[in-house]
Amino acid sequence: MGDLAKIFKAYDVRGVVPDEFDEQTAEAVGAAFVEVTGAESVVVAHDMRESSVPLAAAFVRGARSRRADVVHAGLGSTDLLYYASGSLGLPGVMFTASHNPARYNGMKMCRSGAVPIGGDSGLSEIRDRAAELVGVTAEPVGSLIEKDLLSGYAHHLRSLVDLSGIRPLKVVVDAGNGMGGHTVPAVFDGLPIELVPLYFELDGEFPNHEANPIEPQNLVDLQRAVVESGADIGLAFDGDADRCWVIDERGESVSPSAITALVAARELAKHPGATIIHNLITSHGVPEIVREHGGVPVRTRVGHSFIKAEMARRDAVFGGEHSAHYYFRDFWFADSGMLAAMHVLAALGEQERALSETVGAYARYHASGEINSAVADQGEALRRVREAFAGRGEFDELDGLTVTGPDWWFNLRASNTEPLLRLNAEAADQTKMSAIKDEVLAIVGKVTE
Repeated sequence: MGDLAKIFKAYDVRGVVPDEFDEQTAEAVGAAFVEVTGAESVVVAHDMRESSVPLAAAFVRGARSRRADVVHAGLGSTDLLYYASGSLGLPGVMFTASHNPARYNGMKMCRSGAVPIGGDSGLSEIRDRAAELVGVTAEPVGSLIEKDLLSGYAHHLRSLVDLSGIRPLKVVVDAGNGMGGHTVPAVFDGLPIELVPLYFELDGEFPNHEANPIEPQNLVDLQRAVVESGADIGLAFDGDADRCWVIDERGESVSPSAITALVAARELAKHPGATIIHNLITSHGVPEIVREHGGVPVRTRVGHSFIKAEMARRDAVFGGEHSAHYYFRDFWFADSGMLAAMHVLAALGEQERALSETVGAYARYHASGEINSAVADQGEALRRVREAFAGRGEFDELDGLTVTGPDWWFNLRASNTEPLLRLNAEAADQTKMSAIKDEVLAIVGKVTE
């Protein structure tokens, strides 16, 4: 039996298989999911991990035992599951542990229309009911339909961003042995793109590198391949392919904030005056550029549930996060790394400039990137930082502590899941950014001594 209290997180389910998450648990969650949501039908998909097939099958048994019909999409990315939920009008469950190591697996759940299920929107109730149902079995009554949704997913994305008329581009894609290896060929089929594939073999053991593009060491192979092949752009997807990281033609990493600003400008050209969501640690260049293009920027806390809720509440056309999650109103307010990549390819392919020049206008400031510090007493560290910066800038506590000076800002916030403080700093020049970053880290470091 798995450990329900441990594997149910704020936004999803994730744990080590089978010690924390096993088939008996998955079956109980399937039954609980139907009971709590009242679903008459459910759509299910899974990633390429070896444990995903039996776990998904167990969930299906549990759901069908509560008289729900199940549409089983088989292999898919997380944004394919969102497409399935949105296009079919069904609640859905994706079996994946995203970028986590091979021994992990998990579930991402949504209601009909890809509306996320989190701790305060049904996930806690599903956990509690599943705990009561572990070991309780019943004959499957609901029907099971296997349905290939890959071609429909690809067609839908191509209908949102038309790449048929772009100039020919050479594109290196590092799928990290994750689901991008399954979805990218379908989406790019027939487009004026010369695809150079890296690690497209589906392998949940991740034999080449972790499928986590936010870590610089996982981008090295892609950066080298872009330069050596003379490619126009490189794209790196995480394990479940809902995040996408961009590399320019020089092999340099492009900030997700710059991508957020670029896509926002494109969406505002189609939807003048629309609202754009960004979390509080994206670059200050994002709201500036949104305003310059006639849009309304709205700042949120970090975390996809906050972004999605705010997008739906304000009917925002687009939202972006520092972690390379990108959300689209035209995609049921859900995130899709593939759709973001297609916007970048369109922006690049509609004119002759190189990618570094194309995105240059959207990268205005020098950023530290996210720096994690292990701190047992997070409250004391935050108190000392507040004290040190008193009178030097404006304070904001929407999510952790944000201090904004005349030409710099930083945010220091606690991790939701680990004893870590996360620092992001930005300034108009590199010297100022480094000075602010080093000062905050020195204060935090003294608490850990």
